[in-house]
Amino acid sequence: MAVSFKITVLGSGTSVGVPTIGCHCAVCRSTDPRDNRLRPSILVSYEGRHVLIDTTPDFRTQALRAALNRLDAVLFTHAHADHIMGLDDVRPFNYRQKERIPIYASAETMGAIQRCFQYIFDGGKTESNVPQLEPRLMDGAPIDLFGLAFLPVPVLHGSQIIHGFRFGGAAYLTDHSDIPESSLEQLRGLDVLFLDALRYKPHPTHSTVERSIRTVERLAPRRAFFTHICHDLGHERAESLLPAGVRLAYDGLEIAVGEEAGA
Repeated sequence: MAVSFKITVLGSGTSVGVPTIGCHCAVCRSTDPRDNRLRPSILVSYEGRHVLIDTTPDFRTQALRAALNRLDAVLFTHAHADHIMGLDDVRPFNYRQKERIPIYASAETMGAIQRCFQYIFDGGKTESNVPQLEPRLMDGAPIDLFGLAFLPVPVLHGSQIIHGFRFGGAAYLTDHSDIPESSLEQLRGLDVLFLDALRYKPHPTHSTVERSIRTVERLAPRRAFFTHICHDLGHERAESLLPAGVRLAYDGLEIAVGEEAGA
């Protein structure tokens, strides 16, 4: 039986967020709340469970804004700072739940996380509390989390192989400059597809609006949302230029997938 779930966009911005420190462009000064973009992350919620993709430096703010009171698992796309540096902020969930939280990543990503947060994983005694985590390596197979399978989908972030995820009728791909053919085949028949669309101008490690539109045309999901957006794109105007069925994600956006789809 298919699992219905809700996706909450916790952050839709690029690595420095929008507004960007020291910038006074029109988008950074915008009063449209959709132009305020924290670092990129989503939350997948279903049957009382909450699965997080990436712990951004803004995770505390994102969790408070979403009134998140439980966290059951974390999936990591890769180990760049804007995707992992909020990991310590899972501690309050340990306090509440009295259990370890499983985290999933590729061997390369997990190694980088363990080096960065050595104090969490070294097993030594500490005078203060540290996150209680259970590291689990991804091997490319679907990860069954409480009845919903999350399939790691390899994508290229410049020359680096990182991962997006397909889960049920949805897929979340951030920080990609290219999607291999084998991965495109894993993204057929989607209801909802998230794609990196940093800006209009080419970038060596990120997709552009034009390139992501071509990906949508090829895969034909029912709904598509662009994320990891920099301050080159003002929400109202940029979205007005997108094809039918394609929207810009924004912080706080909630999307139903499954029986309640159509939100």
